[in-house]
Amino acid sequence: MMDYGYFETEMHLRYPDSTLFIRNMADGGNTPGFRPHSSRNLPWAFPGAEKFHQGAHANKSGSIGFFPSEDEWLTNLGADIIIGFFGYSESFYGEAGLQNFKDELHAFIEHTKKQRYNGESAPRLVLVSPTAFEDRSAEMDLPNGIEENKNLKLYTDAMREVAAKDSVVFVDAYGPSKKWYDSENAPMTADGFQLNDLGYQKLSRLLADSIFGKNGKIADEKRESVHAAVMDKNWFWHNEIKLPNGVHAWGRRYDPFGPDNYPDEKVKVNEMTANRDTLIWNTAQGKPTDLAAMDAMTKKLLPVETNYKDVNGAGNPEYLYGEDALNKLKVAEGYKLELFASEKEFPDLANPVQMSFDNKGRLWIATMPSYPHYKPGDSKPDDKLLILEDTDNDGKADKQTIFARGLHLPLGFEFAPEGVYVTQGTNLVLLKDTDGDDHADIKEIILSGFDDHDTHHGISAYAADPSGAMYMGEGVFLHTNVETAYGPVRATNGGFYRYSPQRHYLERTAQLSIPNPWGIAFDEWGQPFFAHTSGPDMTWMMPGTIKSRYGQANPLPKNLIEEAHRVRPTSGLEFVHSRHFPDNVQGDILINNTIGFLGTKQHTMVDDPNSSSYTSKHRTDLIVSDDTNFRPVDMEFAPDGSLYFVDWHNVLVGHMQHNARDPLRDHVHGRVYRLTYPSRPLVEPAKIVDASIEELLDNLKLPEYRTRYRTRRELRARDAEQVLEKTKAWAANLDKSDPRFEHHLLEALWVTWGLNKVDRDLLVQNLDAKDFRARSAAVKVLRYAGHQISDQADLLMAAVQDENPRVRLEAFVAASWLDKEVGIPIVEAAGKLPLDDWMQKPYEAALAHLNDHNVGDDPEGGTKTDLEGAAKELFVKGEEIYNREGFCVTCHQPDGQGLSASQFPPLAGQEWVTGNEERLIKLTLKGLMGPLQLGGKTYPGQVPMTPFGGMLNDEEVAAVLTFVRNTFGNKADPITPEKVKEVREAVKDKEGFYSPTELLEEHPME
Repeated sequence: MMDYGYFETEMHLRYPDSTLFIRNMADGGNTPGFRPHSSRNLPWAFPGAEKFHQGAHANKSGSIGFFPSEDEWLTNLGADIIIGFFGYSESFYGEAGLQNFKDELHAFIEHTKKQRYNGESAPRLVLVSPTAFEDRSAEMDLPNGIEENKNLKLYTDAMREVAAKDSVVFVDAYGPSKKWYDSENAPMTADGFQLNDLGYQKLSRLLADSIFGKNGKIADEKRESVHAAVMDKNWFWHNEIKLPNGVHAWGRRYDPFGPDNYPDEKVKVNEMTANRDTLIWNTAQGKPTDLAAMDAMTKKLLPVETNYKDVNGAGNPEYLYGEDALNKLKVAEGYKLELFASEKEFPDLANPVQMSFDNKGRLWIATMPSYPHYKPGDSKPDDKLLILEDTDNDGKADKQTIFARGLHLPLGFEFAPEGVYVTQGTNLVLLKDTDGDDHADIKEIILSGFDDHDTHHGISAYAADPSGAMYMGEGVFLHTNVETAYGPVRATNGGFYRYSPQRHYLERTAQLSIPNPWGIAFDEWGQPFFAHTSGPDMTWMMPGTIKSRYGQANPLPKNLIEEAHRVRPTSGLEFVHSRHFPDNVQGDILINNTIGFLGTKQHTMVDDPNSSSYTSKHRTDLIVSDDTNFRPVDMEFAPDGSLYFVDWHNVLVGHMQHNARDPLRDHVHGRVYRLTYPSRPLVEPAKIVDASIEELLDNLKLPEYRTRYRTRRELRARDAEQVLEKTKAWAANLDKSDPRFEHHLLEALWVTWGLNKVDRDLLVQNLDAKDFRARSAAVKVLRYAGHQISDQADLLMAAVQDENPRVRLEAFVAASWLDKEVGIPIVEAAGKLPLDDWMQKPYEAALAHLNDHNVGDDPEGGTKTDLEGAAKELFVKGEEIYNREGFCVTCHQPDGQGLSASQFPPLAGQEWVTGNEERLIKLTLKGLMGPLQLGGKTYPGQVPMTPFGGMLNDEEVAAVLTFVRNTFGNKADPITPEKVKEVREAVKDKEGFYSPTELLEEHPME
């Protein structure tokens, strides 16, 4: 409702002389008692609400912070009337969940009636039922609404019953909306359950009439201007109640820098929201408003001082341009690097974050100079989607088109026949160009409720699987709750989504204990791989894709990168499939890195004959930079076989080491580079946009993965029946003696999957393929096409007994998503055959989750120590602190060995750790930056160690230091909280980081 604004507009037009103000506090998936939030320690809306959620929702989800409860928000707002919208998400529990819903709703009403939010009287409470489910199955592969409406009617009647017993106003939106669907010619929902623009117009009038009575005096002539004022207010209110990057304003990363700016920013945005209330009132009454003058009177934001020091301590970062910048980049032997575009030629190319080539071969770039997020008082964000073209084929961009502007943090995007899907804060939106002028003219909200509590963790790094379904990464801390046509999708603390546009179907495809996945890539057999990003690992996603439980991470697949070349933080993955590159590197995987090691590492990736997984070895450092501002964040092979990558290019990295508003956070730089192998010819770009269906199908035989990727996308845009008919004929005429025959046959199956009309004959052919990789890929199709394949369970039971472990693993992972009665026998059948190291934990978790319980705790327990008494208690507590994401383990690693390749020093066997207590406490409290000599190696210290003084109290600092001094082979006296308190007091006036030189002057090395 906040994204449409019609109800508020209606109310202000009916009551123009009032000082009415309306605030939308709704969150997708909320129930009367369950209201999860990333920065609230508990998800319960009122005392006792937990008793209504004894299943997976009772799992501790790791939320931390001081974000106000709804009661606190309502008290601050002085609310008189509360309108509660419940029942949709709950309806998916069916008749079995009905009584619990009634009891929970009653408890919510009782609690609310006892409150005095306005300081005088209990609020007037109104309950609104969910709207009906619209049957749009003739146009889209969606439920027809018959079963959904049975349950929605049950829950609507339950709300009516409880409201009557508890004497509160009830609005039935189910019945009227069902009549709208029957009487209107145009659709009223986007996907069966989400009202569209017309639907919200209808609902707004229903709510106004039902709650406040019909009013004949409606100032319709002012509707457009009042609506514009309402939408402006809603934009600012959204930035208040759902402040992006709230982890720094309310949550676990509030310290050490949040107090410098966020208290004032919260006040300012609140005042700016209130100014828009005045704008609405004046507009409704026909009065002028000098909004700029009013905003000028809001809270003044004090400048934030940088804490940055370069390696020489000067604090003046230098940016290089043109050949000077290019000369800092070294490439592996035989390769050539060129600058394709930079902010010098294209000033809009600022902070590029993701790139992709469209079916016409043009390079698209998402830019976000508004990062880390909008600052109150600034102009509204103007992030962009750019199209860059090289029209004269000289290897450099010479034309720019702005496809979309006015965006805010487009962290990810992906093309589809219907438009471009883009991340927009809490929403997944679709941008459409309906007139072919390369400018978006329609924006549709596809799904809402994604969390942007930490903006660099939001849904990002889009990559499409062979069907065109989008995989999106999401980082730790976040608590997403998205309502969909198939029920709510809830997610916590790191993982991946898969969204199928064909079915409007979202799933939490993997919930894993990873901090910030900024790289997803598919190999040529459709297997997904991902980089941990904040951690140094890269691995195969599929074993972690068993159906997850709320608040619980699935078993994490093992790392595939060899120890000496584990680097962090990574950003961007790409497999090498290009005839322009040498023959021996085909199938290698490329990984970008942005701190310490600056560049792109290249690794082999081959099937492991001894397990269901893969093996990998480092081949070369493909690109290495001496420019400390170089930040490669994404890459993709172009239609001509060359490799393009984007450089975020920023002196500051790290989200805990510097204030979000540090003045040195760059908002103007950005580069695009092109890597070629000059001794081999470029690839002739395949014909795609203007190709016939027959030509497109033959493209699927080409060696270039990205050509096939774009070809499948084009085929999804063509007439489905023609494509299906010609694909079947194409597959039937394939040469069976071709070494690539089974891969070509798989491509044919993928075409039908992408059209959401899986050809069963092709599916069975692939399930019976000689190549286990084709069989495994076919099982993946079977997993997602179960609603089209009536004997899905029988085919999975056969696959789970396959001779190859990867096929068996794929099959029981798929079975974990089935109903318990169907899925358990399939998973148990897998357990009767050998389970390798990649299979054992997913197998155990699949059974546990199908039986609706959590996998048991780690039987090995914590690290052993010979410390005793209070020292042992500190050690145990310190181990937990050390292993928190974003704390010590992220850089120094679980074994304390650091990451030499990324210039993060070890803690094991180091006198900096086991030596002088005061020196160690000081660097922990205030952080450390600058060159450091350790174990015969120089660490530049460009990225500082985080100051933990604001995040940890004296006991916690003592605990984690006691732990690191007595593990990893270290042995030293424990550190007491009293000692930490003493040192903290002594250095309280110290500003900025310590340098190693400064500390050694105060405390020479032993």
